[in-house]
Amino acid sequence: MNNNDPIDKSKRQTLSTIAKTSAAICVAGQAPYVFARNKTKIRVLGTHVTLQEEIRQRAMADLGIELEFEPKGSAAVLQKASVSPQSFDLYEQWSNSINVLWSSGSIQAIDTKRIKHWDEINNLTKTGRVTKGAKIGAGDAPHKILHVQDDDELGTQATGQVSFLPYVHNVDSFGYNTNVIEKGIPYETESWGWLLDKKFSGKVGIVNAPTIGIFDLALAAQAKGLVSFKDIGAISKSELDQLFDVLINMKKEGHFSGFWNSVPESVDFMASNRVNIESMFSPAVSALNGQGVPVTYAAPKEGYRGWHGVMCLSSETQGRQKDAAYEYMNWWLSGWPGAFIARQGYYISNAQRSKQYLSQAEWDYWYAGKAATTQLKGTDGKVSVQPGDIRRGGSYETRFSNVAVWNTVMPTYEYSLQKWYEFISA
Repeated sequence: MNNNDPIDKSKRQTLSTIAKTSAAICVAGQAPYVFARNKTKIRVLGTHVTLQEEIRQRAMADLGIELEFEPKGSAAVLQKASVSPQSFDLYEQWSNSINVLWSSGSIQAIDTKRIKHWDEINNLTKTGRVTKGAKIGAGDAPHKILHVQDDDELGTQATGQVSFLPYVHNVDSFGYNTNVIEKGIPYETESWGWLLDKKFSGKVGIVNAPTIGIFDLALAAQAKGLVSFKDIGAISKSELDQLFDVLINMKKEGHFSGFWNSVPESVDFMASNRVNIESMFSPAVSALNGQGVPVTYAAPKEGYRGWHGVMCLSSETQGRQKDAAYEYMNWWLSGWPGAFIARQGYYISNAQRSKQYLSQAEWDYWYAGKAATTQLKGTDGKVSVQPGDIRRGGSYETRFSNVAVWNTVMPTYEYSLQKWYEFISA
């Protein structure tokens, strides 16, 4: 699937009509006092990355609504959302899910006029670059799939209607245990190729998400000179065949120790010494450092795999639930949430509003790329940064100027799924 694929407009219109009709019946059958007496419940489907209990409790206290979080692994979340829009009100995952959800009719457009701080959202999603000279990166850079166009396709022209709320985002790479693997130099010696280096055989973990793990391994194979790609954001079938021939052979030789499905599982992989190097997300690195496990998050010389969090509105959510969903989306851009997730290494799209909730030392370390002047705690309350530490990869601008590829649903998506599951089951 690519951005020029036709959208099944009749399906989207039918879903929208059903949702509106159901909402109208619901509202007509209830007396006004019901809303005053009962808190509105919003069901949020997503991953462990943002669906954390402290966030849920704070949002409920601030907004006076009830929040039901359903965290799952990346693949399970996307599968459920794409076929069951009635099962959630808001969806939180990554931009590689947008094309699937939009074409299936599972999500509805978000009105930017109802997003209080829309004008504060930075240019990463609006233009593709945080700085003038930054690389946009291959694949589905978020600005390419943000705006709902007049023909109901997704594109770059601002229309006041968007497919997702831009909020949490980061660049990913891999983490490695420096008790076992000598620490490399950011952007110079650290390489994606390490994931396929035979000297680490048997101690390598990979994220089990076809639209994410495939790029970790493609970047690794290309870095090792095992396979080359004309466009790593749109890998062809023949290139996928070459890539997975290499990977399946390595798997049969015992190179990979396991494939994790959630952040807690990736933490367990490293903490238990099952792996010494693995695909990782920033919260896992923070958690491990808080446990005293010396994990370094690499700044690969080939560039990062970028991702952008998306908050999407179910096509079935209407009425008071829809109003409350907008309240929750606005809450995420209100300051405190962005500061909270900064402590696990994540960025927010309107960072200046969160700055007042961070100490100067925290802002300097997490956003400015400066050395920590004091111990800094993660979201779990444990110290994850020591004085003198400098965030791997540098400042926000530096990190997002070095994106090699974004999490992407490629034109060969269906074929890549087939190859991925052949690999996992080999």
